[in-house]
Amino acid sequence: MSDLQAVRGMHDILPEELPRWRRLEEVFRTISARFGYEEIRTPLVEYAHLYVRSVGPDTDIVHKEMYLFTDRGGEQIALRPEFTAGVVRALLQHGLLHRRSLWRLWYYGPAFRYERPQKGRYRQFHQYGAECFGSPYPESDVEIIQLAVAILKELGITTYELQLNTLGTPVERRRYQQELVAFFREVRSQLSAESQQRLERNPLRILDSKHPADQPFIERAPQIWDSLGRESREHFQYVYTSLRAVGIPVQVNPRLVRGLDYYTHTVFEFISPQLGAQNAFGGGGRYDGLVESFGGPPVPAVGFAFGVERLLLLLPEQPGQPVAQLYVASAGAPEAAYQVAMHLRAAGYRAVCDLQRRSLKAQLREADRLGIPVAVIVGEAEWQRGNVLLRLLSNGVQWECPFQDLLPHVRQALVH
Repeated sequence: MSDLQAVRGMHDILPEELPRWRRLEEVFRTISARFGYEEIRTPLVEYAHLYVRSVGPDTDIVHKEMYLFTDRGGEQIALRPEFTAGVVRALLQHGLLHRRSLWRLWYYGPAFRYERPQKGRYRQFHQYGAECFGSPYPESDVEIIQLAVAILKELGITTYELQLNTLGTPVERRRYQQELVAFFREVRSQLSAESQQRLERNPLRILDSKHPADQPFIERAPQIWDSLGRESREHFQYVYTSLRAVGIPVQVNPRLVRGLDYYTHTVFEFISPQLGAQNAFGGGGRYDGLVESFGGPPVPAVGFAFGVERLLLLLPEQPGQPVAQLYVASAGAPEAAYQVAMHLRAAGYRAVCDLQRRSLKAQLREADRLGIPVAVIVGEAEWQRGNVLLRLLSNGVQWECPFQDLLPHVRQALVH
């Protein structure tokens, strides 16, 4: 065994795993298109200040999770830890907001965070997400959540809970944060070490703590609802009522805050008991001030993301497909076998043939091991007559047919 190993927290996706990944990717594209969302692709690397500016200098992402390096030009560069900042940057750089008043966008790809690897969480991970720019109204919040739920339904994922909360306007959020700081400072010495650090850097994240020492104080802490004005309450109520009206169960969680500084108003999260203590696999919310903070116009926005590796843990098992539909076996006529394989591929079939000069018996054994259902046997004598043999590997039934009539016989063989 080689002593070469992948970097800690990075992982290979092996051939037998890829059908499940392709299934997810197909659903992402299909459901996004049904909702009118267009794909956008942004670079893996951005200037580091993009994320400091967007997610906040005191968030865990910036404080301890970003992969940072200085390039040869002396610029500080970061591997993207999340997608929203890059999407906003692309909107502004390319003037897209001058072309339309509303954009529906989706993305998919790898992202990077330096955190402790664990089940379903890696340092290189993948996200699917969607963003809606241009609507300040709760209808867009509802639509983005409907899109997320539609993806889960299409994938057959049913064991989850959708949690919902609001953070109000930036002014209301700051007022609430001040109340939290005052409350938690009174009990600071009794908080976990991590929460004591968060009290100075990002006090809202204390509400996310799973540490047993923090739970009694989190339960008694002030709630955001008391800091909200009428418009924020009405916005939240519209989202909640509309989701219930279309049959989407939702649980209000007044402690839900999400980890990024740019969220305002609606925040939501998908959790599943199947994932254990780290039970969240997706979430998002509204971020009305983010575009303007980048120097753009005041454009309201809402979005969400799923952790793809976490989704895979919830995806129902499905029977895998064999590597090919047909195995073209040579019995003394290798060049003819290659010709037959190319003919089948040109007709749209997945076909493989022997590359190791094995016996016919060994070739058929390999086809069976790969789960390929039908073998096309190209024998020297049959080929001289212009024929080939077809064999059903499940039961050994075999027949001879003219090469010129091969395709209808293949169709018939594959339905057995």
